[in-house]
Amino acid sequence: MSSENEKSDEPEQLALIRETVRRAKVPRAKPRTWRGAALAKELPVARVVVNKGALHLDQFFDYAVPEELDEAARPGVRVRVRFGAGAHQVRGGRREGGRLIDGFLVERRAESDYSGPLAALADVVSPEPVLGPELLGLARAVADRYAGSLADVLQLAVPPRNATAERKPSPAPLPPPRPPEPGSWTRYERGPAFLDSLARGGAPRAVWNALPGPYWAQEIARAVAATLASGRGALVVVPDGRAAGRVDAALTEVLGEGRHALLTAEAGPEKRYAQWLAARRGAVRAVVGTRAAMFAPVRDLGLVVIWDDGDGSHSEPHAPQPHAREVLLLRAANDRCAFLLGSTSCTVEAAQLVESGWARPLDAGREQVRRAAPLIRTVGDGELARDEAARAARLPSLAWQTVREGLKTGPVLVQVPRRGYVPRLACERCRTPARCRHCAGPLEAPEQQELRCGWCGRGAPDWHCVECGSARLRAQVVGARRTAEELGRAFPAVPVRTSGRDHVLDSVPGRPALVVSTPGAEPVAEGGYAAALLLDGWAMLGRPDLRAGEEALRRWIDAASLVRGQAEGGTVVVVAEPTLRPVQALVRWDPVGHAQRELAERAELGFPPVSRMAAVTGPPEAVEGFLAAAGLPADAEVLGPVPLPVVRPGGPRRPGDPPQGEQWERALVRVPPGSGAALAASLKQARAGRLARGGGDPVRIRVDPPDIG
Repeated sequence: MSSENEKSDEPEQLALIRETVRRAKVPRAKPRTWRGAALAKELPVARVVVNKGALHLDQFFDYAVPEELDEAARPGVRVRVRFGAGAHQVRGGRREGGRLIDGFLVERRAESDYSGPLAALADVVSPEPVLGPELLGLARAVADRYAGSLADVLQLAVPPRNATAERKPSPAPLPPPRPPEPGSWTRYERGPAFLDSLARGGAPRAVWNALPGPYWAQEIARAVAATLASGRGALVVVPDGRAAGRVDAALTEVLGEGRHALLTAEAGPEKRYAQWLAARRGAVRAVVGTRAAMFAPVRDLGLVVIWDDGDGSHSEPHAPQPHAREVLLLRAANDRCAFLLGSTSCTVEAAQLVESGWARPLDAGREQVRRAAPLIRTVGDGELARDEAARAARLPSLAWQTVREGLKTGPVLVQVPRRGYVPRLACERCRTPARCRHCAGPLEAPEQQELRCGWCGRGAPDWHCVECGSARLRAQVVGARRTAEELGRAFPAVPVRTSGRDHVLDSVPGRPALVVSTPGAEPVAEGGYAAALLLDGWAMLGRPDLRAGEEALRRWIDAASLVRGQAEGGTVVVVAEPTLRPVQALVRWDPVGHAQRELAERAELGFPPVSRMAAVTGPPEAVEGFLAAAGLPADAEVLGPVPLPVVRPGGPRRPGDPPQGEQWERALVRVPPGSGAALAASLKQARAGRLARGGGDPVRIRVDPPDIG
């Protein structure tokens, strides 16, 4: 064929292709506004919660459902909608314009409560229903409790979509297992009865003071197995990935493979979403995970468990900043399921649950405690002052002896309050903190260099104590690295390992070694530690916070629980004043008694958890104006405001800190029991009103702040 014939045939071929495509019954590109498209014949209105966390937009919005999306637009699916179109942007009786945002379809309706024209659903992102009515109700309850928006809670509750994981089918669910044997639950007076109630479909509520040792994960696994045996689901929330790994291994041992899902950030987006979908589809009936798992969509929920509720990791840093314990309490009340709060220590909130009668105590007798707990010995300021070894090397003679004896049979744990190299300094004679003369900031000597201020950076070569005139300094808190160096020189033939924020060890062998760790990063030792040193306890107790004593005791008990029992020679030395209440509670191994006394004092003073409290922070004029217009409950009491520390440029920042260099204030609003819902509603309404009137509002609200000074 000639080239001329080829050229003459080309337009004819293109026309034929176009006509073939035009006649083919293939889906056409969806118009962006569905202008002129027919609507669904039944239930043509979709009620949507849009992904806009602003409080003044905390409501449902109605959209029209095009006929082509009728089948896919089911309640619970992810959708795309246009948001922000003005009333003048109406064409053909349908609102157009605005920008595309994500949302969830929560309901199909025959009519809309809105009398004006509706915009159409832009698209259904996925036919997978991910937001059921139970999860929606829980999210609304959490938003109301914490003065937040439903959209913000759903951002925490529903993980981002992963198309690859969504396309894969979940495995078929396995039949319920047989009820487990009580195992180590027999060490607790009501332990077997608790498991039996779960296996029979009951809903017991308990605050569990776990015995020290490695058995807590297996005991949680048996409680989950008993719940699954009744044909119901179970949810376990733990503070970190290491604890999740231990419970995961225990569940696999007790239940076998394929009966539970693990939800942790370490799994990655695809695997985590696949596990979440397996729970949502009912393929697995048990879930264990970290903080975000508190919203896991477990079917037929029969038991919720939270381990170590005093750990700060359970408090969500993103709005509206809910605490996992409170979310699980809401789930237990709404779903009428069993509740288990477990820890080797005891928080004031846990003691209040027992005091109010909402939960029953689940603990062991004193003889069992004595057998499981190590021997606790104390070193106070008086002993340190008379101890030549302590003055020379910071560690008292008793600590050296305990380390030496412990290394004969196994590893020794050394807990230090902070990481780093001499982060804070104080006068050697009177222990007055060393402060900068210019800005009163703390002085520090990083890497044993010259003194300088930790706030303004100025040097202080001629420092002397303003109280006693001494020019000698001591390490107020010596970090993990410096402690490891000192112990390495004292015991040159013994390996020294460190565990902290930069590198956290999960476990260590049972061979003799020194393990220096910051609180919360202590690795588990095979067979348990032979001994433990808890250094600089006064620094933990001296924190200017209402929970300082409770937190110090929790950190000490967590570390001491890794040590062998007293019958096996386990010994713990705590360097703190023996007469202080948390130290005495550690010596007696009585965290419950300590929490009960703390609760009684807080009830007398009107402090949380007996009262409900909210923190309002922002620039001084903004805080003052907000509180004046908030319409707080009649029984509300405003404490403050007080100035917050200014965050210096380049310095470390924590969630909730004010912008660098700005002076902010904080006011605390306190109400008695029964007025917490009214307080949250008034704060939410006031902030929504300010946002609706235009302009950014710098005021921040946090209900139940973890640190109130």
